[in-house]
Amino acid sequence: MSVSQNPSSGFEAIFSTLQNAEDDESTLNVLNILDELLSAGTDHRIHYMISKGGSEALLSALIKNGSRSSPDYTILLPILYLVAKVGQKDCHIGKKAEEAGAVLLTLNLLKNNIQHAGRAEAYLNVIQVFAGSVSTSKHIGSNQGLDVVYNLIPHYTIKNRQTIKASIIAFAALLSSKDNICSAVTKGYVSGLLLLYDDWHSKDTNHSATDILQALLHCFCKIARSALGRDNLVSHGGIRLLYHTTQTYLLNKCQELLIESSVQLMRSCLPKTRLPLTSDQSAYLFPLPGRQHDDLDMVATSDESNGDDDDDKVEDDYQEAQSKDYDNDLETDLNTLCLRPATDRPKELLLQYSRLCPELSHDFLEELDLNSQESSSSSSSDDETGHCNRLPFDSSRPEKKTPEFLSQTEKGTSDQTKSAPCPLKVKDFYSHTGINTRSGGTKTGETREEANSCLTDDEQKNKNEGNGKCYNSPMTDLIDIHNHDIPYHEPSMYRAAAMKTKSVPGFSTLAFPDFWGQVPPPGNEPMAPRKPNIQRQKVLEDIQRFLNTDIINQVVFDLEDECLWFPLAKPDSLRFFSSFECGNLRKAIRVRRYEYDLILNADANCSQHTQWFYFEVSNMVPDVPYRFNIINCEKSNSQFNYGMQPVLYSVRDALNGKPQWCRSGTEICYFRNHFCPVRGRLRTTFYTLTFTITFKYSEDVCYLAYHYPYTYSALRAHLRLLNRSVDPSKVFFREQVLCPTLAGNACPFVTITACPPSKSYTDIHQLRNRPCIVLSSRVHPGESNASWVMKGTLEFLCSHDPIAQALRETFVFKIIPMLNPDGVINGMNRCDLNRDDLNRQWCKPDPVLCPTIYHTKGFLSYLSSIRRTPLGLQTRTRELEEMGMKFCHSLLSLTVDTRALYGRSLINHMNPGHNVLDHKSHKQGFELDLKGCMANTCAEDGAEGQRTENKTARWCHSFTTVKSPAPSSNNTDVY
Repeated sequence: MSVSQNPSSGFEAIFSTLQNAEDDESTLNVLNILDELLSAGTDHRIHYMISKGGSEALLSALIKNGSRSSPDYTILLPILYLVAKVGQKDCHIGKKAEEAGAVLLTLNLLKNNIQHAGRAEAYLNVIQVFAGSVSTSKHIGSNQGLDVVYNLIPHYTIKNRQTIKASIIAFAALLSSKDNICSAVTKGYVSGLLLLYDDWHSKDTNHSATDILQALLHCFCKIARSALGRDNLVSHGGIRLLYHTTQTYLLNKCQELLIESSVQLMRSCLPKTRLPLTSDQSAYLFPLPGRQHDDLDMVATSDESNGDDDDDKVEDDYQEAQSKDYDNDLETDLNTLCLRPATDRPKELLLQYSRLCPELSHDFLEELDLNSQESSSSSSSDDETGHCNRLPFDSSRPEKKTPEFLSQTEKGTSDQTKSAPCPLKVKDFYSHTGINTRSGGTKTGETREEANSCLTDDEQKNKNEGNGKCYNSPMTDLIDIHNHDIPYHEPSMYRAAAMKTKSVPGFSTLAFPDFWGQVPPPGNEPMAPRKPNIQRQKVLEDIQRFLNTDIINQVVFDLEDECLWFPLAKPDSLRFFSSFECGNLRKAIRVRRYEYDLILNADANCSQHTQWFYFEVSNMVPDVPYRFNIINCEKSNSQFNYGMQPVLYSVRDALNGKPQWCRSGTEICYFRNHFCPVRGRLRTTFYTLTFTITFKYSEDVCYLAYHYPYTYSALRAHLRLLNRSVDPSKVFFREQVLCPTLAGNACPFVTITACPPSKSYTDIHQLRNRPCIVLSSRVHPGESNASWVMKGTLEFLCSHDPIAQALRETFVFKIIPMLNPDGVINGMNRCDLNRDDLNRQWCKPDPVLCPTIYHTKGFLSYLSSIRRTPLGLQTRTRELEEMGMKFCHSLLSLTVDTRALYGRSLINHMNPGHNVLDHKSHKQGFELDLKGCMANTCAEDGAEGQRTENKTARWCHSFTTVKSPAPSSNNTDVY
């Protein structure tokens, strides 16, 4: 006999024999063969058998043998076993069984064999498989199948536990139909199951019925998929029962599975609670040009009744939302990335950006003559200055500015952002720190006129330039008392910059950390250790809060109600405040004596993007753990779950000589909560960031933030200090205005390169042919770490470091340190005042609504039009790649002992006279590729614990990977 070449003939023959067998012995033999084949094989063999009609053959045998008046269970039980085994892998088994008539047959056989535990278990296993189909489950329920299975679940017993478990699992499978859930609720089965769960839990003293309890929890989970089922579970005390049983399970490590299931079930059953706000809309509204106020983002304006009437649809949308990443910044379509967009403006309009290349038109010959005359009459030496990064600012030295710089910066700033700044007040910190006896919660300060009356003649003369001011206030007295020596920071300079900053609410208060300044941490900060099961512990505490009725629920701060900014009537409560630049806290609610729920403010003009926080807290009790719950975060996960900590700034520590932000907080976790928007958007969930802070002092003012804050005013003051610290004969430093923002703030634009060493044509020609590198950062306001990277980059490029000098002699740096000033000022997380993510506006930026993106793109187009395409946008020649690598290796040396690398051999690698640096060698640059036109130094959330030097090194490392415009996972590009 020859073996058939058709591999499927073996199974087909077996199935044919099973269906046509006339005697029971042949049928039993075939069943044994199938059992051995399926037991020895893998799931692949079962799927292969299903594809050849195995499910249909088994169902046919079931109907044939089950329809007898007296079924032979020596044959029927093996058939039921195989149907259950194969049906677990056949997703269409329910529909096939319903069409063949096997569903009702199996249900009738179960009714007739309730007293036989072994037979009933076999039927229940098959019904469980059939109920995997929602339509089949509904069909079984409509034929009293739900009642039959429920009545098989007894109270605690030690007999027939396998049958009991099978009945509970089958009942849970039938609950896949929402019609069956409604029927179970109507007939009181939910309360009955809760009583059964309580009975089994209380009597199972030796923990032998864990599988029964787990099956009952599975039933509750199925019931909780429906809003009606959740409400019924809550109304019958299901959450309270599960909470108390979970407390018992926590004492036994063997009950981990029950604990996890119970906690997740309680979380899903907690009733949705709307945020205690009047509206989801941000507290900050800014009228946009060309748009009506009613056209603002109203995604969350559907009526509350709409969210209640269509709960099932909302639930389905919620389940779908959980499977998606909310903040997906990765571009994956390479074809889209490689497309070069058409120019969005005529080339004639690009000529306006010639003013942003002052190095091409500046009269260096005249400046060199002036510098030589000054140097002949000066006795100062560069050797006495030391390293520029560590030089304290010399406020007595007048600033040197060329007429061209004055005309381009001061005139541009006054023309584009001219408006009278509102009087700015310095917050009274002394009532908190015991320095004076004034009552807490008051604010003191001077108006601009009062401040100007204290200026000296020189200071009055230079006040419009942002130079130092002398204010007759307790703050300036403190500065005199304490040795305030923070590199590149002066409080009076910061205040002068802040007075010109325009915000939507009109801030009139300075945050102390920004005014006073801060020093970097002494070293790398490790990730915080995470206690085991801390998230479970916090969830259980929230559930306990839901069950108890002793919640204080007292509003202690509301950004929209100034009467609550300093509530003197609540002396035992913490005091909160956030109405200052970069601040974000909308509402604070005291829920327990030492626990507070905090609600963040959405981005201006919209109702979303709540993640960044920065606020002040005072009136604390020392050595007492305070729990803070930020309850309206939006991201589905956070680095706070992996060791990241909030940052804390103590005013008392700062006055004691330690003005620095420090990582603080214990018991930190981030998880989904039961809160939902006021008006009920489809994405109906928020996340809670919870952490515990123990304050050291009783009379202190502390600040808490998502990450080290960096304000727009700090940037403006920093740029002025940098300009005054550089040697104008060696460093060409020009601060200009790229454009005004929507709110009228100037977007700074900085040019840094080296001045020519002599008047020779060669030196000046080399300067004007240096390649450009364009850097930008802070397109997302909540990514303040980008500004700290940029701050370190600016300070290094302006320093006396030989590597920095070589870089200046090699490149022209065009820097836009803050692309979204308005968002930063108003404490936003992701958007601009136009409620759009600026990083998604590069293709067609609106010149009115997205001015910074529009003009940045225009400037890049201008550089390309004059054959000065920034590095990274040019053709990939071997010379350019080598030059980029040399640049990176130079900056990477910041993380090691740079003194060992300052040999002339390294400087020679970057010889400005090399032909690679002549722009004529790469004039074949292609047209501007938009996808690579941003140099965004926004680091990821988890990279926030490094010092500025290390961040700069990581930024440089990212440059080594950028050889052509391509998607970047860390939003860091260099041109």
